Amino acid sequence: QVQLVESGGGLVQPGGSLRLSCAASGSIFSAYNINWYRQRPGKERELVAVATVGGAATYEDFVKGRFTISRDNAKNMVYLQMNSLKPEDTAVYYCNVATWDKQFWGQGTQVTVSS
Repeated sequence: QVQLVESGGGLVQPGGSLRLSCAASGSIFSAYNINWYRQRPGKERELVAVATVGGAATYEDFVKGRFTISRDNAKNMVYLQMNSLKPEDTAVYYCNVATWDKQFWGQGTQVTVSS
């Protein structure tokens, strides 16, 4: 069982920044990749970034150079630092853990980028 709770979303102007947090339960946190996804209005959920077990970070092209994913295994936390935000970044952002046989999702946190 993995439980995930996102926070940190809100309303921000274009060019602004937000830091999203995901609190993850369980002693297995450090054993799995942690992913950030987002779902834009009218769109399918899409991968944003991955924090791997080995400490690497990967990003989809549309956020490279703007977003940074990080994890703190001691605190069972994963973060998504979002800079230079654009209106098209408006979405519900979710953290996700995929075990060998199950997917776990948080409830999502709304990010709205608007002037």
